[in-house]
Amino acid sequence: MASVASKGSGLINKLLVQARPQLDVFLKYAKVELTPPTPADIPAIRQSIGNIVKSAKTGSYKNLSVKQAWLNTLVTAEVIFWFYIGECIGKRHLVGYNV
Repeated sequence: MASVASKGSGLINKLLVQARPQLDVFLKYAKVELTPPTPADIPAIRQSIGNIVKSAKTGSYKNLSVKQAWLNTLVTAEVIFWFYIGECIGKRHLVGYNV
């Protein structure tokens, strides 16, 4: 039984050593991407929203490349999916609310 425990701990240590670089990269990007916006980010957010409204008014969205349009579609889908996942978490059911 002791040999199984020592082999298991050796395997876990080897796994941790191999996973460490990937975990470091994940943490590096998580610190940047998962932080809420700061007050210094608000002017850039306003400008981006203004650009979206201007693009809708002037029709310049029609001049996007296929790659840019596909990227915009994926980002929109991601936002919608996260909204629905948040709804499911909030109501604690996949379908319907408890009345």
